[in-house]
Amino acid sequence: WRSLVLRMYWDGEEEPSVEVPLGDFFCMGWGERDNVNSLPVAVNPAGGFNCYWEMPFTEKAVITVENLLDEEVGGFFFQIDYALTDVPEDAGRFHAQFRRNNPLPYGEVHTLLDGVEGFGHYIGTYMAWGSNNNGWWGEGEIKFFMDGDTEFPTICGTGTEDYFCGAWGFEFPKGKYGVYSGNYCGMPQVIGGDEGVYKSQQRFGLYRWHIMDPIRFKKDLKVTMQALGWRSGGRYLLLQDDIASTSFWYQSEPHAAFPGFPSRDDLEVI
Repeated sequence: WRSLVLRMYWDGEEEPSVEVPLGDFFCMGWGERDNVNSLPVAVNPAGGFNCYWEMPFTEKAVITVENLLDEEVGGFFFQIDYALTDVPEDAGRFHAQFRRNNPLPYGEVHTLLDGVEGFGHYIGTYMAWGSNNNGWWGEGEIKFFMDGDTEFPTICGTGTEDYFCGAWGFEFPKGKYGVYSGNYCGMPQVIGGDEGVYKSQQRFGLYRWHIMDPIRFKKDLKVTMQALGWRSGGRYLLLQDDIASTSFWYQSEPHAAFPGFPSRDDLEVI
């Protein structure tokens, strides 16, 4: 699913406003399907990927899917609905961007989004997180730097599990991850969870939609996530995990060009 790349262009723009692997756009970044029961994204039996984000435009919309594989993909079909209606002049355009660190360099943070200029609001995050260590992996803080923030962000989270609206390591019942999927948040995928919790090479899919709590910015936005676990003696362990993120937001145009999109090899789940 990462070998199919979804792109969207609004009103004749040359640079895409959306550039995301198809699976990650629909909260399925690991190439395995599970159900998602959220308001803007639903993944249903057997293979239905559905999206309900509003995507305003005034003159023209172009949506493409590129196949990076050497062979054709069979059984692919789609339906796109639209309404002929008035669009306010100041309506923000829908954007989504994918980034991956595999592995995250030691001591660095994963950058979900950077270089956003203009006004708008951030509406959601999907993360495909692969743990490369034994032990807890979700102690890191998400940080939203906006409107001239430098060293200190306007919004600083309290831990990865808290940002995705879980708590205490997502462990429920004891010794097992509690998979969940709701209107605004979820962890619908835990791959390798049959071995218990806090094991190396387990993979997680998590989403958080800021529909009721949009994060508004006036001129710029940067979003980062720490990757932290625990060492002995209560010390932080700086993780080098496989972390992929898709950020969703609305903003005024023009938007800054996205970073270079990863190659087929850099997208591959192995």
